[in-house]
Amino acid sequence: MDTQRSPHTKVFIQRDYTEGTAVKFQTRFPPELEGRVDRATYERTINTLNEMFAEAESLGSRTYCESCFACLTAYLALLCMDTYYEKSIKKVRRYLEDQNQAIYMSRGVMIIDPAERGLRILEIDISSIDTPQR
Repeated sequence: MDTQRSPHTKVFIQRDYTEGTAVKFQTRFPPELEGRVDRATYERTINTLNEMFAEAESLGSRTYCESCFACLTAYLALLCMDTYYEKSIKKVRRYLEDQNQAIYMSRGVMIIDPAERGLRILEIDISSIDTPQR
């Protein structure tokens, strides 16, 4: 039986629950990225993601007003507008697309939007083709 090697390796970064249940990913550098991405770049990306999710989940006057307006309109207003959280999730998606294009894809690495995995994990797809670090 001929076994074929997968052209991709997947690395899963778990959520960090040390400070509660807010969406926050571990910043530990995966050994699979060694020689492809430097630690500082990787940590900066993860820290920025964590900051973006913290901002999305923060409660403030904007969230309060959105909730009141939704309640007053029997939640029909949510059919016509994106909430602050939905806008923040789109912002995370755009950030990851930009990071993948600018840094990661040229090194054979791609970070998958965690919203595609229900915000449970952060998936990193690594191509088995040797790509030198730049």
